Amino acid sequence: MSLSFGISPALVTPFSQGGVDIRRLADLAKDCLARGCRTATIFGTTGEGPSVDAITRDRVATELIELGITPDQLVEGVIACSVEEAADSTGRALRRGAHAVLLAPPFYFRPVPDEAVFAWFAEVFGKVGSDLRGVILYHIPGMTGVPLSHAVIRRLVRAFPGAIRGIKDSGCDADATLALIDAFPDLDVLVGDESYLGQACAAGAAGSICGLANFIPEAVIALAENGQDDPRVVELVRAITDHSVVPMVKALVAYVRGDRAWAAARPPLPTIDEESTARVAKLLEPFGPLPKAVA
Repeated sequence: MSLSFGISPALVTPFSQGGVDIRRLADLAKDCLARGCRTATIFGTTGEGPSVDAITRDRVATELIELGITPDQLVEGVIACSVEEAADSTGRALRRGAHAVLLAPPFYFRPVPDEAVFAWFAEVFGKVGSDLRGVILYHIPGMTGVPLSHAVIRRLVRAFPGAIRGIKDSGCDADATLALIDAFPDLDVLVGDESYLGQACAAGAAGSICGLANFIPEAVIALAENGQDDPRVVELVRAITDHSVVPMVKALVAYVRGDRAWAAARPPLPTIDEESTARVAKLLEPFGPLPKAVA
């Protein structure tokens, strides 16, 4: 199956002494890219993007490029409430040459009507100006509380021709994802829930930005390319979602890489204990021996 976007790990962010550990992050990105991922996504939800300030996010992206990751291998997450921060971070990423920007709606004031959601994106896009391209609209209402309706997406596509590349659907509703694929055949619909990724790609989804690709990218790529779901993946996703999801994904990265430093989550998220991690990690055994990390 030919996928226009492919698989991009929603990279977890390693922290040391309170800051982003750039070397560990670069190693993980290179590992995932070497194992078949087309891009790597930084500072999305799984990357704890809202817990990292804009100056640091910008510096980290620049340093990753200095460490050998090309700009077009990066999808940069922008999760901000103010128009100014969202526009500045989006513009910086695009001028740096990012493959795409994963842009979430503002998340503090809610509920908000579609008209206001459209107005916020329109202001952001207007401030980015002539650099605007490659935007992936980020639908994750469970976190933002601000859903992206078909009406808003359609209006943005019409108002800003060529600016929007796709939609990342992290609503975790297979029927809603299939409806997006049907409604927007010219956009890349990306699946956030690996449990039905195969089904969605068979129906026309373009790939995924997801957490499991941090440590089993081959299995995630196979789901998308074969267009068939995998009961091993379904069971693993269910076990992860029984916990705080981002910390558990970080804990599994730590387990697979043999480096407990990866498990540390930035407050307010908790860090998962090793006993809980080990119970979920047993579900990795059916995937066979996992490749050694590439430094």
